[in-house]
Amino acid sequence: MNKKNQVSIIVLSIALLAGVAAFIGIFLHVGNGTFVYQSIRGHDVVIYGKGLYQHMPADVAVQGIAQDYVTLFIAIPLLLVSLIGYLKKSIRSFFLLSGALGYFLVTYLFYTAMGMYNFLFLCYVTLLALSFFGLFITARALELLGNFHFSEKTPTKAVGGFLMFNAISIAFLWLGIVVPPLIDGSIYPVELNHFTTLIVQGFDLGLLLPICFVIGFLLFRKKRLGYIYSTIYLGFLSLLMTALTAKIIAMYIVGVNVVPVIFIIPSFNLVTVICTFLMIKNIKAGPSNGMKHTYA
Repeated sequence: MNKKNQVSIIVLSIALLAGVAAFIGIFLHVGNGTFVYQSIRGHDVVIYGKGLYQHMPADVAVQGIAQDYVTLFIAIPLLLVSLIGYLKKSIRSFFLLSGALGYFLVTYLFYTAMGMYNFLFLCYVTLLALSFFGLFITARALELLGNFHFSEKTPTKAVGGFLMFNAISIAFLWLGIVVPPLIDGSIYPVELNHFTTLIVQGFDLGLLLPICFVIGFLLFRKKRLGYIYSTIYLGFLSLLMTALTAKIIAMYIVGVNVVPVIFIIPSFNLVTVICTFLMIKNIKAGPSNGMKHTYA
């Protein structure tokens, strides 16, 4: 089986399974509604009590539903459109496809690890596996391709600087949750709810933010892998930030205090989309003609 067929099967499978999972997450409403549950740490947690996320804290469940909307109506269409472009040998679509696969990888990594167990667990695991191998295949292929380059006008300093700034800013935001309880001796942040650990903060601080900083630094230094992986990462980050913006809106609707993130995340979302556009725009067909200063 050739690579295009492999990628097509993986992408179509992701679109189908993610579409089913997101649809159920949005439209399943069985259950008796909210109730209060006391966590092992003695905190009262308001549980959502209905639908697919019925055992999740109410403010977290609405975030899951908001992300399902983004997945169903934005991420899946983008995934399919970029697949069509990829099959037509569009290098720009190839980058967008890889970035979209990164979104599904991270989304279902969190759904598998953080979502309270439900009947879609095996679906989440399958999506995690498919998106991992899809991202691996496409990113590796982009590394090996020599039929494209980035133009001299690529804003490497600005975009690389933003990626590093994004990584540092979000890290400080999460450390603001983790560190104060360690200092005052309470140990456990209220954001734990009834979870066993801070999964989002852990994966971000230990994995996603270091990756963001490193590829931003590589792009800033005009390294070849920096061009490639920053473009992929920005595609992923544009979708993820859109989902985070939707989550904040959902939390605001149910009365959760969303200051200051209501200002931070949408702003980062807008800048990320602009950076993605600029990187994609500056991809040109053909080899770099030895312009090592622009694509070293």
